[in-house]
Amino acid sequence: MKYVVLGSSAAGIHAVRELRKLDPHSEIIMASKDEAIYSRCILHQYLGGVRTKRQLCFVEEDFAGRYKVRWIKGRGCTGIDPKEKAITLDNGEKVNYDKLLIATGSHTFIPPVKNLDKAKNVVGFRNLEDMEVLKKAAGTARHILVMGAGLVGLDCVSGFLELGVRATLVEMAGWLLSKQLDQRAAFTYQDAFSREGVAQYYGVGIQEAVLDGDSQICQVALTDGTILPCDYLVVTAGVRANVEFLKGSGIETGRFGLIYDDTGKTSDPDVYGAGDVSGTSPIWPVAVKEGIIAASNMAGVPRKMTDFFASKSTMNFLGIPSMSLGEVNPADESRKTEIRETEGSYKKIIHQNGKITGAILQGDLAYSGILQQLIARKIDITKVKKPVFDIDYSDFFHMKENFEFYYEDENE
Repeated sequence: MKYVVLGSSAAGIHAVRELRKLDPHSEIIMASKDEAIYSRCILHQYLGGVRTKRQLCFVEEDFAGRYKVRWIKGRGCTGIDPKEKAITLDNGEKVNYDKLLIATGSHTFIPPVKNLDKAKNVVGFRNLEDMEVLKKAAGTARHILVMGAGLVGLDCVSGFLELGVRATLVEMAGWLLSKQLDQRAAFTYQDAFSREGVAQYYGVGIQEAVLDGDSQICQVALTDGTILPCDYLVVTAGVRANVEFLKGSGIETGRFGLIYDDTGKTSDPDVYGAGDVSGTSPIWPVAVKEGIIAASNMAGVPRKMTDFFASKSTMNFLGIPSMSLGEVNPADESRKTEIRETEGSYKKIIHQNGKITGAILQGDLAYSGILQQLIARKIDITKVKKPVFDIDYSDFFHMKENFEFYYEDENE
């Protein structure tokens, strides 16, 4: 068997590990545009000088040798021929496969803002090359503007703060982290960033980038008419899946990216997918698990991806920890919302028909273990005769005579 893995980030790396564990002798080839293995989740710490390049790496120093993988560095894939079962790299090299994993991730999407495509001083926040550009910009630019206040945007602003640079945030949604937090929890971060000197604009977008004679952005015009000075723009507002090379291959893609099922299999039975290439921007643990699941099935060990926590986020900005699970801003009133606030702590749980569908913990995360068990085991909280925030393990776990805990499902 010959396995080929495209991509060397979370999904690809963990797929290689799983393939080698399940198949000690077959050939594994990994090809990636990157020449180094690093975690994109902590790039802001490299920007801020908190970590070195080496400290961004999440694999063993002898990774390739340990897992007996041939790593083709610095080479992107330009095409796939499923009939020949071969990929073509950007240097013209062809590599055949028996099973292929596409874990090529995503790239920054530059939105269709007037003049933005012509501007020289605009960059994304996706790779080491972007960080090198921003390190230089931090030393010269006086007005850095970050477009997008999602997790990546806040990472970017936090990295600049480590350098003593106070960037400006612009976000189309009504508050920061609008996918992960409600307005109340978001305000805690907004207030904290304000105290650090970060200017923030919500509910507005960038309508136009005003360029000087050298095609450098000098100002931006917001959709509400506000004009802001800007001598460097960082785009964190959106990404697009790296699937351009699949054109003409017959492998099915959708509106967002590569389409694959809960085993990782695409429309081609010998081609699998995992991670950001789906276009749904899964969090790191989900990308890792998708890579493992896909690899397992590639090696002939059936497994499926069944994970509620695809919508789980944990974060810690400016010393304020938060956790978000599921849908935290329900679209209708059919779900019940319960909130408990104490000094330095905000907790919110949304449930329907006894099952928790979403939650936010901020400040005090001590309840997170219990909460995740309640969700994962689909426990009917209406059968626990306590306020939801006071439930503990003893309410749904039982202990055997040997002091071993077990869960008793009343439906079994």
